[in-house]
Amino acid sequence: MATTASHTSLTSVTLEVADPEAAHRFHAALGVDSHIRQHRASEEPSTGFRGFALALTVSRTATVDSLIGTAVDAGATVLKPAAKSFWGYGGVVRAPDGTIWKVATSAKKDTGPATREIDEMVLLLGVEDVKASKQFYIDRGLTVARSFGSKYVEFASDESGSVKLALYKRRGLAKDLGVAADGTGSHRIVLGGTAGPSAGPFTDPDGFIWEAATPLPHGPATASAAS
Repeated sequence: MATTASHTSLTSVTLEVADPEAAHRFHAALGVDSHIRQHRASEEPSTGFRGFALALTVSRTATVDSLIGTAVDAGATVLKPAAKSFWGYGGVVRAPDGTIWKVATSAKKDTGPATREIDEMVLLLGVEDVKASKQFYIDRGLTVARSFGSKYVEFASDESGSVKLALYKRRGLAKDLGVAADGTGSHRIVLGGTAGPSAGPFTDPDGFIWEAATPLPHGPATASAAS
């Protein structure tokens, strides 16, 4: 399916948090503050799994350990300690604002010291029907980069350094993150898209809200040296 660059643009992620300033400090420590907006959470209830996670892909196992250490020092709780898996090496933490973060690499062996460089940032949405949600986003103008049947879909990103969008079966995502799949109420997240059919406002089949947004300024993502 032919698309233009403007059709595949997830340009911003806005998290609803109780303390926006504290959330910004946490994101700055991880080196992701150029990708994340935050505003004060509404009074709409939200319980259990919010149905999404933010994943940081890095090149070295030492970088995984370093970033998870930084997150913990900044107040995060470990949900899954960093460990080897079939896919590589990674761990999962819950930020003080409740957002779940996964840090992972495809490498299984230690290949050198931590670089603090983040290769990719991926927003993982937990959905009930991956195929239906996949088609919904294709109809919105997004282009599929990788697809594994009814389990996982990743969309192409045309902008270097932007956040990638991926769909994961909700229960499978919860299991991968080490949390129960049950949850109700607000997702506590708003996605921003720029030009073309991917621009908001609209709501996807699982209740994730999109709005029209301008791109956030960003450069190569490098976490704060503090760990």
